[in-house]
Amino acid sequence: MFVKFIVFVPLAHLEKVRTAICKAGAGRIGKNYDCCTFSTNGTGTFRPLKGAKPFIGKIGRLERVKEARLEAIVAAKDQNKVVAAMRKAHPYEEAAYDIYPLSL
Repeated sequence: MFVKFIVFVPLAHLEKVRTAICKAGAGRIGKNYDCCTFSTNGTGTFRPLKGAKPFIGKIGRLERVKEARLEAIVAAKDQNKVVAAMRKAHPYEEAAYDIYPLSL
């Protein structure tokens, strides 16, 4: 069983997060390839609320940040390790990420 793992990360931290998730098992395809990922750039928005400790931005103000959407296939058995590695490498207090089951 495999899942598609997607995370949104500020451009300056893209390679750090990519390296971390790949070391944790993301992006392995077959026996001969690893660290297979795809990324595309866009603009993320968020508003830090009272009590937040934002890496970027100010409480109560809508922020717009150049971010990358980074995605990879992950074996379901490695999913928790990949999420933990991403959280450790990601600069945001609350990283935005998605996990979708795949039927291959």
